[in-house]
Amino acid sequence: MYVLIAGGGKVGANVARTLLRMGHEVTLIESTADRYERLEPEFEHQVLRGDATEISTLERAGIARPPDLVLAVTGDDEDNLVICQLAQAKYGVDKVIARVNDPRNQPHFDLLGIAPTVCATSSILGLVEHEVPAHGLIPLLELKRDNLEIVEIPVTPGGPADGVDVSQLRLPEGTTVIAVLRGGNAEPATPGLRLTSGDQMLAIVKPGRTDELRKALALT
Repeated sequence: MYVLIAGGGKVGANVARTLLRMGHEVTLIESTADRYERLEPEFEHQVLRGDATEISTLERAGIARPPDLVLAVTGDDEDNLVICQLAQAKYGVDKVIARVNDPRNQPHFDLLGIAPTVCATSSILGLVEHEVPAHGLIPLLELKRDNLEIVEIPVTPGGPADGVDVSQLRLPEGTTVIAVLRGGNAEPATPGLRLTSGDQMLAIVKPGRTDELRKALALT
């Protein structure tokens, strides 16, 4: 597999090292002189100095082949967006992965169909939310290609789900409970499974329906 990586910081360099150890072909693009000079002794001809938002740099890196995968992992969200757009629209690259540094910029990637994306800040916040006691609905995973989300939902004492058969829950359209976490174990959400306070439900929900789901289950 041929992978083109834009951004030679810690993320890009570590991914490149790992892919090379796995036997893949890699070209790493880095724009800053000092960082390129640190990378060049290790990666030699597999690192290229240039601006990956420029067509000339991408073509020198071999994007016209095209690569099997383009990773845009620079520290600038605008650059990552442009790189992925060029790869898909101009060179027909089927698979791109973009780094999102600021979660507030995620809607721009979504609007332009750049997926999947990776945001360390959002991932960390998700883990923090998971550890907050008595917290409401927690987003776990976005399935962007299928336009779905997987969320974790607590069964609160005396709430609409407490004591109810999982098949009898009144949930927004497009929401499906797929499993129930109870006592450290996961049980399939099959008819006849009665929910109790302290359970955690895993559900698939369409984006934009999470507020409806919170209201349906009386979550804050």
